[in-house]
Amino acid sequence: MNTPTLTERRPPWVVFTCGTDPWVSSEATKLQEQGGRVFRLDGRELREPATLFAAFARELSFPGYFGHNWDALVDCLHDWHGHGNGNGGKDIAVLIDSADELVDAEFLGLFVSVLCQAAWKANLQLDADGDPHEYWPPFTLHFIFLTDTLPAAFAEAVASGMDVGVTLQDGRLTATLVGEDWPGASRSEGGAV
Repeated sequence: MNTPTLTERRPPWVVFTCGTDPWVSSEATKLQEQGGRVFRLDGRELREPATLFAAFARELSFPGYFGHNWDALVDCLHDWHGHGNGNGGKDIAVLIDSADELVDAEFLGLFVSVLCQAAWKANLQLDADGDPHEYWPPFTLHFIFLTDTLPAAFAEAVASGMDVGVTLQDGRLTATLVGEDWPGASRSEGGAV
């Protein structure tokens, strides 16, 4: 499997890693040097869907019509450039601090699946036929869960998400979409957990 990156439009879309992993600061710095944005969310605010939706809406300046549900989260994340706020052309990484708060969340698999779907749409901007979208340019969108415990503790819950494949390598748990419904989503090699 390729080393995860925050500056390229390729999977894995979601990474669980220790909060002290130097890879995170290195990649975040590269993204910002290229004009991208890094957002930080607090895992303690994400323990319930209602507060999770509110935190994303607040920190990423979602439009007022955001529906505060999983489908709306996918939509607002993958078309983030349309929110007005001068965000056009900006690549994004969302870092989730205190991610250990989510290890037992019943919805963790669904949450990671939603993040993977949003990232797939943003990074590839493919239409329903798998062709590049003619109106929306792609942008990088990746999610990093920063943990105090070993990322492997999240593997079973993350893998329970719809169409989510997980891999554990170099102490990081990575997640991306797998299956024929997601063209170009799984370009990695290596063993699944």
